[in-house]
Amino acid sequence: MRLTTKGQYAVRAMVSLACHKDSNPVSLKDISAVEGISLAYLEQLFVKLRKGELVRSVRGPGGGYVLARDAAAIDVGEVITVVEEPLNPVACLDDDTDDCERAKTCITQKVWKGLGDKIKEFLSSVTIEDLAKEVALAEGVEANDEGSVRCNTEVAP
Repeated sequence: MRLTTKGQYAVRAMVSLACHKDSNPVSLKDISAVEGISLAYLEQLFVKLRKGELVRSVRGPGGGYVLARDAAAIDVGEVITVVEEPLNPVACLDDDTDDCERAKTCITQKVWKGLGDKIKEFLSSVTIEDLAKEVALAEGVEANDEGSVRCNTEVAP
């Protein structure tokens, strides 16, 4: 099982927004330049992120995107759920298992369900703020008293 680039890029873009939460909205063009993700791909992802109420768009001069909630309140699992298809280790878990003719006799279903639950549990335990703090640490920037970070990624003012 692999995440697609949708999930990977969406998380990277969200961390980029979290790194600039104390500044002006960030344009997709700037995120594209910093993260090396195509602008067209980011536009598709941000439609989903906006519908999933994870980001807000700000119109007008100096507009762009901001996080819809505090970075500490957005976990990686939520981001991935908004942009990806279900992250189940086997296809039979994607649909209602009552429809599976082997549901009552499948001895491995419990294993796959448990694995899927552990993956979701782990992804839900990591917040966008956690990742932004790791970026700041890697760049030698410390969090302020409130735990807020401002990463040194270069985004145009």
